[in-house]
Amino acid sequence: MNATRWLVDGVIAAGAFGFGMLQMTIAVNLLLPDEFTRLMLGIRALAPSALAITGILLTCLPLIGRERLPWPAFALCTGFWFLFTHLLGIGTLSLVGPLIALFTVAYDRSRTECLTAGILLLGCVLVVPFLTPGPASPFNNLILLQNATLVVAVSLAGYAFHVREDFLEAAETRALQAEQLQEAERLRAEEAFRTAEAEASQRVEAERVRIARELHDVTAHSLSAVSIQAAVAERLLESDPEAAKQAIVKVRKVAKEALGDMRAMVGVLRGDEDAQMEPTEGTDRMGSLVEYLEGAGVECDLFMYGYDRAVVPAHVDVALFGIVREACTNIVRHAQATKATIDLRDLGESIVLYVCDDGCGMPDGLTASGHGIEGMAERIRLLDGAFAVTERSEGGTCVQASIPATWKGRAHDQR
Repeated sequence: MNATRWLVDGVIAAGAFGFGMLQMTIAVNLLLPDEFTRLMLGIRALAPSALAITGILLTCLPLIGRERLPWPAFALCTGFWFLFTHLLGIGTLSLVGPLIALFTVAYDRSRTECLTAGILLLGCVLVVPFLTPGPASPFNNLILLQNATLVVAVSLAGYAFHVREDFLEAAETRALQAEQLQEAERLRAEEAFRTAEAEASQRVEAERVRIARELHDVTAHSLSAVSIQAAVAERLLESDPEAAKQAIVKVRKVAKEALGDMRAMVGVLRGDEDAQMEPTEGTDRMGSLVEYLEGAGVECDLFMYGYDRAVVPAHVDVALFGIVREACTNIVRHAQATKATIDLRDLGESIVLYVCDDGCGMPDGLTASGHGIEGMAERIRLLDGAFAVTERSEGGTCVQASIPATWKGRAHDQR
């Protein structure tokens, strides 16, 4: 690239030298071929001399470095032109070298430098006639006017090209910035899409966990009841056929209800328009849990102090019932208990729940492996409450839950 620039500047310098030689030897002779007319105007026929050729060469040679050193090139071209014009006369040397150097300064440098270079060269053009010996002539005045006009025109042309380049560069910069902004917008849109996709996946996963928890609660509770009643029917089949028949009726009823719940849930998941879910069970069904425990041979006491279902938000009531139902299912399936207590209290600032039994305690690994304990803890966590499963000193297990009553004193979702 540097070699190419040197070559281009060398060609420009050579062209300027050729143009200067042509102007010195041919232009005047062709313009005024009559010798008498030239003598009347004070013009003599021009012929190349060593001094004139040297002058033209020195006014054009600095153009080789015009792009890398515009000011030194301009100063040398202008200085040599001024010197040799003073020695040889006004019409001897062409102004082509200084004009090209002036154009380079105006094009590459600032507006102030363009103005400075133009004033310097114009000053040299206007001053040199007063320092050059010889009589004034109309031809010299014409050359002076021509050179001054060329200086002004070249200065303006160089500055115009400079402004145009700045405009194109600014337009290119704006286009690049717009492209970068568009790319940033695209990346932000992709990031927003990925975030929305991730959030949707999280919501789907949370819904799957909720459905799994509900299925676990329904099936575990119902199957435990079916198992208990089936065992009763088997034991009484010969000794008390009527009681055995009643137990089988209960088995059939519980199984039918459980199947109905599961069909309704599957229908909702499939998007069936005719599928309908029964209202979610709440603490108004506590009596059914007591019957469930007693049907399994577990004596149960139910205490509800200060708890008013009508003023408790529905989602809190449903969560409390779900915890009691799961705890009762665990008592029947794992605790081998004979007595249980369900205690639900509204203490004003919080609602507390205890489900205790006198059984053998929670089997190892149950908390970590099953959805039951996990599900109870998750329900309470979503309500900003506290949950614990502890071993009683007198034997058995106690499920404890506490939910802050932050809704009191504010409007809330009623049924």
